[in-house]
Amino acid sequence: MDLKNFFGELRRRNVYKVAVAYAVVAWLLVQVAAQVFPFFEVPNWAIRLVVLILVIGFVVALVFSWAFELTPEGLKRIEDVNATSSVTKRTGRKLDFVIIAILLLIIGIFAYQRFAGQKVGSTAELQVLEKALPFSRLKTEAKTKRTLILPTASRTRF
Repeated sequence: MDLKNFFGELRRRNVYKVAVAYAVVAWLLVQVAAQVFPFFEVPNWAIRLVVLILVIGFVVALVFSWAFELTPEGLKRIEDVNATSSVTKRTGRKLDFVIIAILLLIIGIFAYQRFAGQKVGSTAELQVLEKALPFSRLKTEAKTKRTLILPTASRTRF
């Protein structure tokens, strides 16, 4: 088999697009698992299991994308589909839109995490500050947006 024909056949059967779509979705699932599993106290080996299953599923997805074609009637073997009535172009366009939508979702998540953090001087920061520096009284009117001014006279002795 000629190597040029092989890569052309991979492209015709949308194997590249399936690989990219699967990799993006798998990455998103791993990120969700890494964030959600500790919240529910799921052991760390479960995240490793999810990654392992996704890696094995990647190989299976590539084999299926090579052997089968998605048609309006459902999945069919490549040999059963007439080359002139093939819908790989339309299927490829659908995969393009799925990949773009998932990438936009990921960019949105990154932008939200980057720009929607806690505000300076929030209640959580004040509570940490009160625990770190024990003061008998804390003047709330002395707070500014970026700095918390604490009077030195209210410091307790250790």
